Amino acid sequence: MKKSVKIAASIAAVLVIGGGVYASVNKNTKNSADKTNVAKLGLVLDVGGVDDHSFNQSAWEGAKSYAKANKIKAGQNAPVTYFSATDRTDLDQNFNLATKKDAYTIVYGIGYSLNQSIQKSAKLNPKQKFVLVDDIVSNHKNVASVMFRSEQSSYLAGVAAATKAKENGEKSVGFIGGIHGNIIDAFDAGFEAGVKATEPSLQIKKQYANSFTDSAKGKTIAATMYASGTRTIFAAAGFVGNGAFAEAKAENSKLTADSKDRLYIIGVDRDQKSDGNYTSKDGKKVTSTLASSITSVGDGVKNIADTYNKDKSFPGGKTIAYGLKEKGVYLTESELSASQMNVVKQAEKAIIDGTIKVPNHPKGSAFNQNF
Repeated sequence: MKKSVKIAASIAAVLVIGGGVYASVNKNTKNSADKTNVAKLGLVLDVGGVDDHSFNQSAWEGAKSYAKANKIKAGQNAPVTYFSATDRTDLDQNFNLATKKDAYTIVYGIGYSLNQSIQKSAKLNPKQKFVLVDDIVSNHKNVASVMFRSEQSSYLAGVAAATKAKENGEKSVGFIGGIHGNIIDAFDAGFEAGVKATEPSLQIKKQYANSFTDSAKGKTIAATMYASGTRTIFAAAGFVGNGAFAEAKAENSKLTADSKDRLYIIGVDRDQKSDGNYTSKDGKKVTSTLASSITSVGDGVKNIADTYNKDKSFPGGKTIAYGLKEKGVYLTESELSASQMNVVKQAEKAIIDGTIKVPNHPKGSAFNQNF
């Protein structure tokens, strides 16, 4: 695939403050401060582990990139570190550990599930700087919120899936969600809107796993969808998606590389092309990943720390929102053909210029977060 676009240090991010929208620009300037004075980062991860092939991993990759750029160590008990959770009962304790003795300049909560825990810690540690990624905290001046307009990249995923299905005479596409909520709503709504705008007759088969960690359930759901004739699935479900990838690869390994019956997955949060790699029946190395809907979590983590090192400013009490315009979300090319990618690019342009307004909640949703 072509090289994916990354968030540059000079992107314009949108700040949402008490309902007003403002712009902030991170300039790509070298930090001249003593390396011992650069911000130390502690990442409190959601369940799933640091190598979840999704949100946690993307955040940690950004933190490691920050550490390398600033010539400091990243790892356990290092100036840049992470705290992993076996289950959500660990989260409060992990924030206690991360804020102990003011060891870290900025403490991050990775994922919307950490909202309550980070608010508790922010109240107990009013001088500590916190960042919540993927949800909004508006009542604590020491907490910055980083959000991504994932509905926009998911719309492009829907356009890609529908374009491919239309070309191949397929009748449906699939969506596997993790747990219902504001964040997964965005993936769900964006994907559906992109599919229906491209080919209204396509059926969208949806199923939620009610989990972000049960990969076996993801494999079972994918198997059922594939058996019903669906050939492309968008999985926005964290570690659950690994099971869907496993099912696609297992079935595809029985086919030749050029088979029209190949099954596909659209990855989420990070480029999952390698997660779809398998060996075909005729011995060729190929992938089951049609494309990936990228959420540049790692760049969001890195940008706040870079800005703090530059001028000691911190966007406490504010929400920084990244969309297609800011290159905070995007769709990779992976296995998309040139004609399929051309349709995707047209939709991307229309979203950026405002011609297409992408919903961030499906009809009838019980959730209503907007930013």
